[in-house]
Amino acid sequence: MRQAEIVRPRFGRAAVWAESPLQLLSAVGAHSAGLLGRHTVVHPRGDAVGMAGTVALLRDQVPSGLTFADPASAVPSVRSANLARWVTGDAYSGKVQTQLLRGIRADEVVVLDDGLATLKLLSTLVRDRPAPLVRPRSRAGAARQALGLAAWPRLRALARQRRLLVFTALPVPAAVERRFRALGGKLERHRFEWLGTRPVTEHILEPTIVVGSAMPADGLIHAGPYIEWVRSLTEGGPISYFPHRRETAQVLEALAANPLIRVNEHTVPVEMRLRGLRRGQVVRALPSTVLASLRLILAPSGVPLRGHAVPDHWWTPQTSPELRRHLGSSLDDAGSARPAGPVPGRPEQP
Repeated sequence: MRQAEIVRPRFGRAAVWAESPLQLLSAVGAHSAGLLGRHTVVHPRGDAVGMAGTVALLRDQVPSGLTFADPASAVPSVRSANLARWVTGDAYSGKVQTQLLRGIRADEVVVLDDGLATLKLLSTLVRDRPAPLVRPRSRAGAARQALGLAAWPRLRALARQRRLLVFTALPVPAAVERRFRALGGKLERHRFEWLGTRPVTEHILEPTIVVGSAMPADGLIHAGPYIEWVRSLTEGGPISYFPHRRETAQVLEALAANPLIRVNEHTVPVEMRLRGLRRGQVVRALPSTVLASLRLILAPSGVPLRGHAVPDHWWTPQTSPELRRHLGSSLDDAGSARPAGPVPGRPEQP
C-alpha cells in the first residue's frame, strides 16, 4: 500500500550538493515543493559543464528560502550541526559515499534526480544481497568497489530508519517502488511543476529537434554512424541540434558542416530550453534520461518525442550487454522505440 504523502512545507535547513545542471534544477524543484526545508543552500560543483550558466539563469528567480553557495569542489559535510536534510543527486559519487560513511547527523538524506542512475540506485537498494553502488559504465578498481559496497548497507539502514527520501520524475517500476517503500524508503514524484511556472525564453523554429547524446564521447558507441544518423534526419527538413554537455568538438563540427543542421551552443538543461515547442515539431533522441523528463514537459503541448534504439553495430566492444540494457531502459516509457537510422526504401515519418 502506498505510504502517506509527506506533509509540506517542511521546516529546518538543507544543504544540497549538485554535480550537474539537472541535479541543480531538481534541487530547486524539491525546495519549491516544500520537501527540503525553510532554508536551502545549494552548493554547485565548480567544474561541472553548464553549471555556471544554469546558476546565473536561476539565481534571480528561485523560490524564497533557496540560495546558491559559491561553486566549489568539496561536498558539504554530513556532520554539519543543525542540518535537517543533506541532499545529493548522485549516490554513486565517491565523494558522496565517503561522506555517507562518516556518520550522518542530518535528520534525512535526500537523493535528487540524476538521470537513469536514479532508477538503477532504487533497483540496487531493494536487492536481497549486497551490491556495490558503482556506475554501470565505470571500470571501478578494488578500492572503489569496496567503497560502493559499503555505501549499500548505509543507505538501506537510512531507509529502514525512515531517513531516506528519493525525489524523481522518472518512471519507477511498480515492483521496485513496492520493495523500496517496504524497506522504509520514501519516494516522492514530480513533474517539473516549478519549471512550468517560469516564462518561456527560447523559441525554436526548426521542425525537428535532436537532443544530443554523450555516448560517442563516452566511448559507448561509434561516432561515425551516430553522425550519419543525425544527418539522415534532415530529409524531413532543418534540424535544431542541442548538444550534450560532454560531446566532442569533432562530432559537433561534423554536424555543423551540414547547412540543414543548426548546432546550438550548450547552455542550460534542455528541460529548460525546449518548453516553448509547439504542435508540428518533433523531438528525437537516443536512449537517455531526457526521454522521460521531456515527455512530462512536452505532453501538454502535444509535441511527440521519438526515442531511437541503438543498432547493435553502433556499440563499441567496451559496452557490456548489461550497460546496453540499462541505457535502453529509457525507451520503455518514452513512446515507441525505433531503430536509429532511416528504414531502407521508406522515408521515416515523424
